[in-house]
Amino acid sequence: MTDAPWPADTCSLVDAFRRGERSPLEELDATLAAIERSTLNAFSFLDPEPAREAARRADVSQPFGGVPLGVKELDQVAGWPATEASIPLRDERSRVDSTLVTRLRAAGAVPFGLTTSSEFGGINLTCTKLNGATRNPWDPSRTPGGSSGGSAAAVAGGLCTIATGGDGGGSIRIPAGFTGLPGLKNTYGRIPKGPNMCVASLTAVTGCLTRSVRDIARFLDATNGFDHRDPYSLPRVEGYEGGLGTHLGDLSGKRATIAVDLGAAVVDDEVATLVREQAELLARDAGLQLVDLEVRVPELGYEWALAGLAEVAMILGDRYPACEDDLTLEIAFGLKVAHQVYNLDTRARIEAQRIRMNETMAAIFDEVDFVLASTNPDVAFAAEGPLPQQVNGANVGPGNNGALTIPSNIFGNPAVTIPVGQVRGLPVGLQVLGRHHTEPLLLDLALLAERERPWPLVAPGSPL
Repeated sequence: MTDAPWPADTCSLVDAFRRGERSPLEELDATLAAIERSTLNAFSFLDPEPAREAARRADVSQPFGGVPLGVKELDQVAGWPATEASIPLRDERSRVDSTLVTRLRAAGAVPFGLTTSSEFGGINLTCTKLNGATRNPWDPSRTPGGSSGGSAAAVAGGLCTIATGGDGGGSIRIPAGFTGLPGLKNTYGRIPKGPNMCVASLTAVTGCLTRSVRDIARFLDATNGFDHRDPYSLPRVEGYEGGLGTHLGDLSGKRATIAVDLGAAVVDDEVATLVREQAELLARDAGLQLVDLEVRVPELGYEWALAGLAEVAMILGDRYPACEDDLTLEIAFGLKVAHQVYNLDTRARIEAQRIRMNETMAAIFDEVDFVLASTNPDVAFAAEGPLPQQVNGANVGPGNNGALTIPSNIFGNPAVTIPVGQVRGLPVGLQVLGRHHTEPLLLDLALLAERERPWPLVAPGSPL
């Protein structure tokens, strides 16, 4: 009988199933037992018995055959809660599986529960009135970030090897960076959304939190490709896992620039020093040609923060404003302001900001193939919040925590965060931004870093 969840990556877990070293049911039961013992508060809902039945029937020849899968609570699993991590929606249930979950089931994965998220995915902190605070396994007093904080905490905390995530402003990269995991934000449309896909701001993508680069590649193979319920999704691309490592020779001579702060964020001095050192090492290992380039992405006004609230208003419907007191402070405040000031002029300023960001990013990628930056401005902050208002003693707004990740969401290009060490005992991520459709190159850069400077697969001290 297995008494602890698998401590390595997902691909090696599937290999262990195929060798008969453990069974999917044993792994699921070990996972559920570990969650029961855990104080991370990484899950908001568990559905053990259907998962056990699926584990018993698992076909381990499939890419994720028998693997316990955590699903971010903003995603859809038929019959499971559809709360958006919000008290006003606590009685809602999903009617269908999302396209993502459908494809992962087809690849053999066994969904067993929902991982916690920030309310409506609105901020980079997983602490809600519905679920309380989710905790970082590297230091339980700290946040794993958000919005995919529960997924990151579960994977880095040794509870399961893989969980789904979403990234509309950094919500995969930020928690991956805070918890010592690799994390890829795909080219917009790479993995389809839906059913009932909401266009919103054309920034959010889905993906995963996991422990290794090959896990990310296998996840892409299982989930990417056009679906007509998402008319903005991209045609299928084959061979992410099979091609992993085959592009290393193509990297030599490609142009890159190091812009730790992207010219927009205030980054902690120790974090900046580590990121720059690791960026230089990665560039050397890959044979990248480092060039000096002024990178200064535009700051976003408060209008951009209002843009995503239309979807929140749609979901809440006539529950708002009566439900205002049940919402987290940030969502309640944002909705109130949006109702007061959002108009045609506001919309025009939002579109002007989008154009300015897109043109700035396009000009950067006219000159270089990659931009090497920090993933987060600092290490993880307090689990209960608030969002940091100071870095290096300087006053910064709450938007500073997403200033390094949001540009790639607006522009739609891929970016990967790579664990590169710790500052004050907490993980730091190096972010590599690439041109559209260059996921294979980003994965090979991350793979090179993983081979040369391996990272801990789970947080030290996690109860495995």
